[in-house]
Amino acid sequence: MPQQRAFPLTTSTAFVVLIALICGLTFNSLLQLQTLGSQIRTVVEFHNRKINLITQTQVAAHIRTDSLFRMALANDPFERDAYFQEFNRAGFLVGSGRNALRQMGLSTAEQRSFDAQTRLINDIESIQEQVIDLLNAERSADAHRVLVQEAIPIQEAFNQQLADMRNFYIQDNQTARQQAEKTYQNTFLFTLAFGIAAIALALLIAWHTLLRARLRSRLIREQMVELERSRAALHEEATHDPLTGLANRRLFYDRLHQAVRHAHRYGGKVGILYVDLDRFKDINDRLGHHVGDAVLTEVAKRLTVNIRDSDSVARLGGDEFVMLLEGVQGRQDCLAAAHKIEQALNANTTFYELDVEIAASIGHALYPDDGTDEDALIRAADAAMYRVKSGCESAQQHRLPFQ
Repeated sequence: MPQQRAFPLTTSTAFVVLIALICGLTFNSLLQLQTLGSQIRTVVEFHNRKINLITQTQVAAHIRTDSLFRMALANDPFERDAYFQEFNRAGFLVGSGRNALRQMGLSTAEQRSFDAQTRLINDIESIQEQVIDLLNAERSADAHRVLVQEAIPIQEAFNQQLADMRNFYIQDNQTARQQAEKTYQNTFLFTLAFGIAAIALALLIAWHTLLRARLRSRLIREQMVELERSRAALHEEATHDPLTGLANRRLFYDRLHQAVRHAHRYGGKVGILYVDLDRFKDINDRLGHHVGDAVLTEVAKRLTVNIRDSDSVARLGGDEFVMLLEGVQGRQDCLAAAHKIEQALNANTTFYELDVEIAASIGHALYPDDGTDEDALIRAADAAMYRVKSGCESAQQHRLPFQ
């Protein structure tokens, strides 16, 4: 019983651990996926957006300087005006790109770089306005000189700052991607480990459950065998005589009832021999009950040996036995069977080194001549037995026609 209690406890604990593993696996996967999603959003939405804005600003600043340079080279006022419009559009793109970058939020280091760019842009705009004023004053040589000596170098410095900032974001992008890959790898390994543990635990639970099922199946089989054995023993005890092993009165009446029904349906005959041992009380009183029991057992054996397989023998109680003869042709068959039983019982027998003479009085009854039901046949056979015992009919069994 303790072992049977241990199995459910072990299985229940394993199930709890398995559920905890599954919950932990689910929670960790969701957490890691959320972290991975945040990192991916940082890479895709945040860093790439900043890189695009810096690239836009860098291209717009280059266009602005290129437009200013072309203005200085153009002689046609309309052409110069077109370049001026392009110069203004590029300036708008530079400003909008920087504003969008600032609105996305900047770290402390990014803010310092952004402020340095702002100061540099102010200087660039001041120099570019000076170039434009010189061009408007038709001082192209001076405008060209300022453009070459001041505007282009400071613009290159601004482009370099943008390139540095762009490289910074590219590096951050690379770092975020590496973190995302690391998160993915950790999630994969953690999920794999938890999955293997869950599978191993599930297999362990299945093994324990199978072992427990086999144990219970074996116990059930043993119990069924024991129940069957007990049922058979109870049936044997209820239908058989415990001393001789012969059928008892109950089973004999059931067999006789079936034989009478069969004979009634098909027009056959049924014979009964009622056997009562002679001087059995004297054997019990003189030699002891153990010898009497041995005599009863030997009588049961001889009765069983000297009948057909289709016939049956029962002990009604005490020293009274009854035999059922099925398929007999008439009374002569009953008398022949009684004569055979008398000869078998009259053989000398030794019990416990004592010579015991066994004799019996045998009466017979025939269905349907002597009765049409079980009780009537038994009473008729019993009455015939008493007539034999009194000597009225004993000679008939010794004068059979075939002797």
